[in-house]
Amino acid sequence: MPTSVSPGAHSPTAGRVSNAPLTDVTASHSSLRRFLHGLPGVDAVGLEARAASLGTRSIKADAKAYAIDLAISMVDLTTLEGADTPGKVRALGAKAMRPDPTDRATPATAAVCVYPDMVAVAKEAVAGSDVKVASVATAFPAGRAPLAVKLADVREAVAAGTDEIDMVIDRGAFLAGDYLKVHDEITAVKEACGTSARLKVIFETGELSTYDNIRRASWLAMLAGADFIKTSTGKVAVNATPSNTLLMLEAVRDFRAQTGVQVGVKPAGGIRTSKDAVKFLVLVNETAGADWLDNHWFRFGASSLLNDLLLQRQKLATGRYSGPDYVTVD
Repeated sequence: MPTSVSPGAHSPTAGRVSNAPLTDVTASHSSLRRFLHGLPGVDAVGLEARAASLGTRSIKADAKAYAIDLAISMVDLTTLEGADTPGKVRALGAKAMRPDPTDRATPATAAVCVYPDMVAVAKEAVAGSDVKVASVATAFPAGRAPLAVKLADVREAVAAGTDEIDMVIDRGAFLAGDYLKVHDEITAVKEACGTSARLKVIFETGELSTYDNIRRASWLAMLAGADFIKTSTGKVAVNATPSNTLLMLEAVRDFRAQTGVQVGVKPAGGIRTSKDAVKFLVLVNETAGADWLDNHWFRFGASSLLNDLLLQRQKLATGRYSGPDYVTVD
């Protein structure tokens, strides 16, 4: 099964598993546990040092303009509040399609992300555009519901036309070591998505506590058929960080190297500035590679990030900063 990492290593190849086929890994609780606990342990100091080092990279103005437009195109513009109304969701859809009404060259965002009961409204709002509709399901954000309830949530969102499902894993089951239960729930949700919706699997990394757990959750979700792995719900204290996102990028890189299957990554929560977004894009390029520098494979789960990206874009175009009243309030 997996090989070990060279002592003290945290290079672009550190943490890779062997090229042995992943046959029968999920055949039983014991085989899955053996595989996940056989993954190389994470060198926390090395991981954080590499993430910090990549975060210091500077880019030139022309590259910055490209990066800002790329980041805008990767935003899942999100509203997940109990007070969401159809009017708010329609406004969100309009902003997603045309983030800066004064500049038609501004790219649209990747998607709008809403609760399942707002999917139909969101689909109507973005009709005729390339903007996708994503819906959180499976008892978001806690994930504390029977599987039948979670699957009903997913099927209703799919029937309403959602393009993507963002599900939350059962963190209690994961932390208790019941990996097969988590795997089977992801597999069942993937089946409920059918052929029309891609599946993003949310770990809530802040509740998984350790980097080893994040690595295990990444491989577990990919083995179960996730199209994306996602850091967090944005509803807890610790959400996306450069370190946990770097670790997940290593996982999808290594999974593709071993299986030939490419899986996307979505950091969510706490990414608020253009400077932060560019740092994450550097992580993608330097860790997973250029194949992931596309909104089909990388997303930002955000609400306030888009406005800062728009203000920085206007600064590059005009040479001066605009006030926050130059962008719409989400």
